[in-house]
Parts: sequence; structure tokens; C-alpha cells
Amino acid sequence: MSEEILINVTPPETRVAVVENGVLQELIIERSRMRGLVGNIYKGEVCRVLPGMQAAFVDIGLDRAAFLHLSDLCARDLEKKGSENIEAYLHEGQQIVVQVVKDPLGTKGARITTEISIPSRFQVYMPYANNSGVSQRIECEEERTRLKTCLDTFRKQNKCGGFIARTAAESVEEPILMADMTFLLKLWESISAKIASAKAKEFIHKDLPLSVRTLRDLYKEGIERVRVDSRETYHRLIEFAEVFVPEIVPVVEHYTGDSPLFDIYSVEDEIQKALERKVTLKSGGHLVFDQTESMTTVDVNTGGYVGGKNLEETIFKTNLEAAQTISRQLRLRNLGGIIIIDFIDMQSDDHKKQVLQALERCLEKDRAKTKITEVSSLGLVEMTRKRTRESLEHILCEPCSACGGRGVLKTSESMCLEIFREIIREVRQYKVQKLLVLASNSVVEMLLDEEADMLAELETFLGVQIKFRAESEYNQEQYDVVLL
Repeated sequence: MSEEILINVTPPETRVAVVENGVLQELIIERSRMRGLVGNIYKGEVCRVLPGMQAAFVDIGLDRAAFLHLSDLCARDLEKKGSENIEAYLHEGQQIVVQVVKDPLGTKGARITTEISIPSRFQVYMPYANNSGVSQRIECEEERTRLKTCLDTFRKQNKCGGFIARTAAESVEEPILMADMTFLLKLWESISAKIASAKAKEFIHKDLPLSVRTLRDLYKEGIERVRVDSRETYHRLIEFAEVFVPEIVPVVEHYTGDSPLFDIYSVEDEIQKALERKVTLKSGGHLVFDQTESMTTVDVNTGGYVGGKNLEETIFKTNLEAAQTISRQLRLRNLGGIIIIDFIDMQSDDHKKQVLQALERCLEKDRAKTKITEVSSLGLVEMTRKRTRESLEHILCEPCSACGGRGVLKTSESMCLEIFREIIREVRQYKVQKLLVLASNSVVEMLLDEEADMLAELETFLGVQIKFRAESEYNQEQYDVVLL
């Protein structure tokens, strides 16, 4: 499998695209004005404790207070007190050091934790932890044991917190791992010095910019190229790679072509498609994605695919293709939370099992943690996908000013009848003789054409003269009734 990472850099925005076999699989966007907060460390001040929710709101200097749940408190503190009551740990006005684990989403503030973690290429250092661990993606028991021994040895020698070996640490020699852990300890020492002198609601430390985090977090063995279209960013990546990941240096390239980097791989077209509700399958079927605040639903349809043998075989093949496409779209659109997939009803239990296995297999590539349930009697699959940042739609789009994000508008006929009711209400309340109605072109045209007879009857019934004026800037649901 051919896999490349493309980094497009402009002053206000950095975009990273992961491309497999020429097809866009994942897109990460970071804007300078809206840079993600995940990984940032603050000295916060508890502004409200909620015993009923076993949580607290902490002011870290942002527009909205951050949310801290009892389960996100440092494990070492929980072990000491052993209480399941948030009031045993926090009180209003208390200053605590916290780290953002989830960016603000919609109307919700950031999710924070007191279990600080500092990532590097091969490990994650947790200064307040008492143990070490190894990434679950490393399956070889011998390698897991080797890494665990290495981490524990370093911890005993330096009498420090805990470490977690990341997936990238697999097969890495011990001297390199030790050097990586030494770097993390030095970094934490500098952060600790800032914490000691920081005031409440003060920012202390932020993670690396997206372009550098890409090398640290996304690069893995097998990636052929990392192409970046900014000379300045390219030199910065090389400097980082030479110090921390020398093996990456040969694959990092500075793209200098005339055509935009993303255009070569049709990334821009794929981004546009990822903002649409409907996704067409190669077989002729299609998917429909509907994203709401509480969950995302995915509907699978056969569309124009008629198959070659029988209906059950047609449904099975469509669902198999849909499983592969859905897993890719979830990564590309960065959809998180609860996701309901409405596969086409299958009669065969074996077919249901194969479709579910295909979905699980495709989701193994996803860096976000997922959990899938069995196919229900209604043909539904419930799953969750960990959400740490805004979806692609929320980053690039805003609710429609005409429909308010509903996706529909009242018909012109509905608006005509609504205007008639408003006219009656105004006349009876103010006893006027003349009215002026301001509305959109389509509504005024219908009022003066198809609804002309009803309008004449209304004028006679109320004894008023009604004038109309079309406003080009009004959308179909906007109107005003002016008393003359």
C-alpha cells in the first residue's frame, strides 16, 4: 500500500492530508486564529463544583469555563483519598494545574484533566503517575515485555513519574528510548518552573504546531513521502527530524511544483465531497450522512445497483462496500460521538457477521478509538468514535442564514398563508386602513398571482388596502408587515 502525507501551509492555516493509494483518507486542519487547545497546560481556578454531576467548572482564561469530571482527576490523588465525592478534592477558588484533552465543541467548553501527559515521538510522560504501560497496538508479548522493562528501569533510576510506550516505540533500541525519556524529563522540569511562578487562569505550555506534530504522531513505517509546500516549514521539519527522528529525514520533501500540492491528489475535490450529505458508492448505491448535535446517522441505500444474482446478494455486496466507505468517511469528516449506521436489512446471519467484520477491519486504521455493537434486529449498527476536535463540517461551515441550519425552508404557499394570518392579527389589533407587506420575490409573486383571489377576498373582508414590495435581500421565510 502506498501512503503519503501532504502538508499545505499558508499564513492563516495549515492542512495535513493522509493519502493512501492516491485516495484521501484523513484531513487535519489548524487555523492560526482557532488553533486547537488539546495538550495545552494551564493553571486554572475552580469556579464551580457540582456534586450532583461529580464534576467542576474550571476557569482557564478562555471564553467558556472548562469541564473537569471526577474520573479525569489525577489517579495518584484519587488513590490517596479514595473518595468518590468531587468535593473531597476540589473547592471554589482553588488553583489547579490542568491539561486540555478535548477542544471546545459547539456550546460546550473544553474538557480537561489533572493527569498531565507530555508526548514525544516514542513515549508519553505522565509526571503524576505511578506506573508505566505499553500501547495496545503493540501485540507481540515479547516486545511488550521488553518495552515495559525498559520503562520501569528508567523510572527507578530517575525516581520519576510514569511512561507509556507509543506504537512508534516498537523495535526501537533502548538507548534511543532512554534518550527520548531524558528529553521528556528535561521538558517537564521547564514546565514545572513555569507552573511555580504562574498565576491563576494563566497559560503555561502548548503542544507543537500541527506540521511538527504530524511527524511526531502520524509518521509510521511504510510511509513513502512527507511532502510540504512551504520552505520555512520544510526546514523546521528537517531540524526536528534530525534531532528526534533521524530516519524520517530522507522521506521529507519540499514541494516546489507550479500546481498546488493538494490539486495534484484531488484533495480539494474530496474535501468538497466530504461536506455533502450524499456519498455515491462505486456499485451504484449511496450513503446519506446526517450530523446532529447528539449523534450522526448513516443510511445505506442500494440506489441504482441491481446486482447479478438475487436481492440478498445485491444487499450483501452493497453493505460490504458501504462498510469500507463509511470507515473512510468517518476519518475524513472526523465524525465522533454516537454513530448509528442503518445497513440494508440482511436475512442471513453469516452476511451480517461478514459486514460487521469488514467494518471492524477497516476501522483498525483509524487513530481515534472506536467501539462497535452487533447488528440489531432492525439492521442498525451502533458505534462510538472518540471525538477530540471539531468535525470537518464544523470547521469549514456555518449554519445556513436562511434556514438556521435546519436544511429546509417553508414553501412560498406556507409563507403566503402565514402572511395572511399576520395581516388579520395586525388589522384587528391596530384598526388600520392600509398595510405594506415586504417579502421575498417568490412569495410576492405567488401572492399577486396564484393567491390573488384569496388576497382580494381578504381585503374586502377586512376593509383594508394591502400593498406589496419584493425585497431581493429577504430569504423565503422573511417578511415584514408595515402599518401605513
